[in-house]
Amino acid sequence: MLWNLNISINDFDGRIPSSIGDMNSLWWLDLSYNKLSGGIPEHLAKSCINLRYLVLSNNSLKGQIFSAANFNLTNLFRLQLDGNQFSGKIPECLSNSSLTVLHLGDNLLSGRIPSWLGNMSELVDLKMPNNHLEGPIPPEFCQLQNLEVLNLSENNISGDLPSRFSPPQIQQVHLSKNKLGGQLKDAFFNSSSLVTLDLGYNRFNGGIPNWIGRLSNLTYLILTHNNLEGDVPHLLCNLKRLRLINLSHNNFSGQVPHCLDMTALHGDFSIAIKPMRNEEIVEFELKNASYPDHTSVAPMRKEETVEFTTKKTSYSYQGRILTYMSGVDLSCNKLTGEIPHQIGNLTRIHTLNLSYNHLTGSIPMTFSNLQQIESLDLSHNNLNGKIPLQIIELYNLAIFSVAYNNLSGKTPKRINQFGTFEESSYQGNPLLCGLPLPKSCGSPPLVPKASTDIQEDSNFMDMDIFYISFTASYIVVVLAIAIILYMNPYWRRTWFYLVETWMSTCYYFIIDHLPKGFRH
Repeated sequence: MLWNLNISINDFDGRIPSSIGDMNSLWWLDLSYNKLSGGIPEHLAKSCINLRYLVLSNNSLKGQIFSAANFNLTNLFRLQLDGNQFSGKIPECLSNSSLTVLHLGDNLLSGRIPSWLGNMSELVDLKMPNNHLEGPIPPEFCQLQNLEVLNLSENNISGDLPSRFSPPQIQQVHLSKNKLGGQLKDAFFNSSSLVTLDLGYNRFNGGIPNWIGRLSNLTYLILTHNNLEGDVPHLLCNLKRLRLINLSHNNFSGQVPHCLDMTALHGDFSIAIKPMRNEEIVEFELKNASYPDHTSVAPMRKEETVEFTTKKTSYSYQGRILTYMSGVDLSCNKLTGEIPHQIGNLTRIHTLNLSYNHLTGSIPMTFSNLQQIESLDLSHNNLNGKIPLQIIELYNLAIFSVAYNNLSGKTPKRINQFGTFEESSYQGNPLLCGLPLPKSCGSPPLVPKASTDIQEDSNFMDMDIFYISFTASYIVVVLAIAIILYMNPYWRRTWFYLVETWMSTCYYFIIDHLPKGFRH
């Protein structure tokens, strides 16, 4: 009697055999990560009544998911069909099961999100990203008190967030790249377990609500590409675990909060950050497999993904890699004032983007403390003064831009990583000079007169030394010749002969060239 069939991560192709439906004792079926095509056999959905775990992820399956007339999988705990080509609506027959995990992401599903999903009180993990789902999030979702993961990103979902939608156990919320709007009133206001809140690329407006400051476990806050406005609230500094903030492409105004160094961005991440529960990979360990009623099975959750722009490129960070990522992105807003020098205390961040704002003042010298930073973008502001010399100590820096400001003076020395930055990193600063800019810094300034006098004295001292050295060398040469002539008779006779010959030659040369009247 077969209870468990796992042939995942192979190169099997073709259709799923209908004969699998004859295995009516089967309670675990994993065919994920193959090249299977076609649909789910009706015989399987009708006859495998004991099936609890059905994992068909990452194949090329297509068509309707299930037919209501042939669905008897009422004991299903986990259904993973993500990464296929299933189309149509989410079948209502699933409401007859006891699902705790439902993964339907990366398919071609359409239609509205069914309200009956809100009646599945045992649902813990709901993921349906990258489909064509539309309409609002049903208010019945407020009944999902056991929900820990909600991922509806990359769909066409519209409307407001359900009022007082705040599952107490929720840890991951991914609603980015939809058409959601309205204000962030009281959704998730009481979800103290929330680790990731990703509402980017929507149409939310208004300000950041105060309840966000009470989410004590919040680690990743992504609100980019919305219509949010008002000040960047100081209440974010209450979030001691916060390590990734992306508020870019909004209408925030006011100053950059100087208290951000009180968050986990300043601390030791290995201590400050609570490990994410949803970083398990698709592999699983089947414990006590000889007992089909045993439900103690290791999680098969996929890694949660957070998208963040660093080094001018948008990356998706997952699982354990995500736990090492940190940064602040406040770009493309209307922020004013000076950059707080306390930002230099965020010694653990990997990226800092304050570009396209109205920031003034100078670049804090404390930025030399950002030893882990890989991307620093301060371009398109109104910064002035000189670029701190200490900034060349940022040895991990791969992207650097202070373009289009009012900076002056000389560019940093072209050593280490700063030797790789091109003109585009500095352009748009009329008073900035030095390589790699085409504008030279010109002649050095005139030295004060006192220094000149000292320099002249030094020159006179050098000439005296030269004369003394020359005279001494001349005397040494003469003495050496005299000693050689004294000691060697042959060379002495030769020397006198040469001298006599030279004198005679000179005498007759002079006589021959004198006028005739002077020869006698």
